[in-house]
Formats: sequence, C-alpha cells, structure tokens
Amino acid sequence: MTAGRHFLQIPGPTNVPDRILRAIAQPTIDHRGPAFAELALDVLHRVKPVFGTSGPVVIYPSSGTGAWEAALVNTLSPGDHVLAFETGHFATLWRDMAEGLGLVVDFVPGDWRHGVDPAVVAERLAADTQHRIAAVMVVHNETSTGVTSRVPEIRAAIDRAEHPALLLVDTISSLGSIDYRHDEWGVDVTVSCSQKGLMLPPGLGFNAISEKALAAAEGARLPKSYWNWAPFLEANERGYYPYTPPTNLLYGLREALVLLESEGLPAVFARHDRHAAATRAAVQGWGLEVLCADEREHSSALTAVLLDEEHDANKVRQIILDRFDMSLGAGLGKVSGRVFRIGHLGDFNDLTLAGTLSGVQMGLELAGIPIDPDGIRAALEVLRA
Repeated sequence: MTAGRHFLQIPGPTNVPDRILRAIAQPTIDHRGPAFAELALDVLHRVKPVFGTSGPVVIYPSSGTGAWEAALVNTLSPGDHVLAFETGHFATLWRDMAEGLGLVVDFVPGDWRHGVDPAVVAERLAADTQHRIAAVMVVHNETSTGVTSRVPEIRAAIDRAEHPALLLVDTISSLGSIDYRHDEWGVDVTVSCSQKGLMLPPGLGFNAISEKALAAAEGARLPKSYWNWAPFLEANERGYYPYTPPTNLLYGLREALVLLESEGLPAVFARHDRHAAATRAAVQGWGLEVLCADEREHSSALTAVLLDEEHDANKVRQIILDRFDMSLGAGLGKVSGRVFRIGHLGDFNDLTLAGTLSGVQMGLELAGIPIDPDGIRAALEVLRA
C-alpha cells in the first residue's frame, strides 16, 4: 500500500471527480421509463455547447474507436476515397480502420512533430478534379504527440479548393479541454469519447453531425447496424435509445456537463492553456525538447517530452511510477522509448500540476538525465502569473 493518492497523469483516461463518481453510483432506472427520457433529453441538450453545435449529437455506449467507425460507416460507401494525414499513432490507427472497412486512403506521410498542413489539404483537393475524395480525416489533437492541428485553416483550405469532401474530425483528446467549434468551423462529423476532457470513465463515444453529413448518410452503403445513426436519431427525439443505454454513465455525463457549465467553457480552455504553457516552460527550463515542433500547434491537453537517443523514456516513467506513484503516458509507435507524455487535462488545477512537474523533475534526475533543476521554477512562474 502506498500513502496518498496515485497521480494519474497520462493523457486519458483522466482523473474522475468525486462528484461524477457519486453521480454514476446512483441506482439504475428503467431505460424505457419517463425518468430515463428526462435524463437523456437533458444530456443531449447540455452536450451540444461542448461541441459548439446546434445539431444532433449521438452518444454511443462505446470507446472513441467505436465513434470513429460510426463516423465512417454512416457517411461513406465501399471504395470511396478519403484523405488522411500521418500526424501520429492515432491518425495511423484511424487510417487502418478506414482501409479495413473497404475505403481507399490517400495517407499523407508526416514526421509526428507537426499537424495537418492546410496547404497540402488545398493542394491534394485541387488536384482531385473529379472529386473522388469523399472525406478528409483529421485528428484535432494527436494524443500520441501533443500536436493540435489547425482545423479552421483546414476548413478554409477545403473551401478554397471548392471541394465537396466531408470533413471528419477526431476530438477524442481535445473536447472539453481545447477550444473547438463544430458548426463555426464547418466540421461534418466530430468524433469524441468520455474519458479525457469530459472527466468520465471510458464507455461513451460521440458523433456530432452536420446537415451535410446527414444528407450523405442517406446514400452511404458501408454495412452498419449497431452504429447506424438513423434509429438513434429517431429514438433520441423522444429521449430513448434503440438498444440498452449506458444509464449510469449518462448520469455521470450530466454531472460532468454541469461542472463544465459552472466553470464556463472559456475559463476551462484558458485553464488548460495556462497549464500547458507552464508545462512547456518546465520542459524548456530543464533543457529538454517538446515533441511538437510548431508553436502554433502546441497542445493544451498534453505535452510530449522528447529525450535524446541515449536515454530511455520508459525507464524514466518506471522510476517515477516506482518512487512517486505517478503514471505518465508512454511513447507510442514511432516514438516508443523516445518520448514520455504528461497529461494536463480534465479535473486539474495549479497544485496538481506543480506536484506532477516536481515528480517528473525528480524522476529525470534519478534516471541520470542532465537537466537544469530550475525547470520547475520556470513552471511556477507561469502559474504565479
């Protein structure tokens, strides 16, 4: 047994506030009764501002991966072409899913240090004079790298090319943590999940859907049953589900949405921005490098720290776990062993961040990595300001 609480500083699942845990612990109710309809209608109304939409949001009993599949199978047909970008591990997994579903993926290679280049989007779409590309797939905040792609500029690039492709965006590690505007930015399907900025356990997947995406769904021929929007949207009109719903997670989601409303989304985003800036100040103060190479694309949900080749990031993580009972995110895919990730999203405040960065600094020193011990002071200066 270890005294004190465990520091869960991976980029999700994140810490679940006690208020949300208590809400989830409420007795389960009849999902065909009026009390459930009241709960569902309330949640479906409250969740829209978090996506920045006035349109429908489907809430599945699923992971974010399920929400990916729902976005694809409801809008596309076998053999359709999609444009995707190698911004990190999860963008690559989404590519793999699309190919497995029978789609043809034009996958633009990347270095895992930059987001989607809007100029490349414009170039690829302008060259597609026959409009064979049916959708553009973008990961807003790449959880494996700490890089946030510039979705408004991507939308503008699609518009400049006068291309009809749908815009599908993964906000799994950005929703509720980083400013996002489904309607204003012209996104057609926004994909997300519960266990990151929404501060819930895993188990809920989301699709926010534009009118254009709804029209595309009428002709989409990829096989679907569980993921089909049509019965969901019909049942949701009355506050019900087409199959057994995740009632207790919906209790938790309602409480999470109340918490976000109480703080105010602008304040939530500003808090995440400040904690990210303080974390980067510590990394740079230590003399280390942030994986994200473009200041315009720094993530406010997590920071990926890049170590020199002679140092093992997994060893650093293991030392920190063993000595200080804190979990940091591992490097994934191409950056395995070179990167550790500090999650600073969700239910998170200044003192939690100060404790997190203190543990990281001590772990780096114990691992024999030469750093400037004033790194933590640089972070505290940001927090004080």
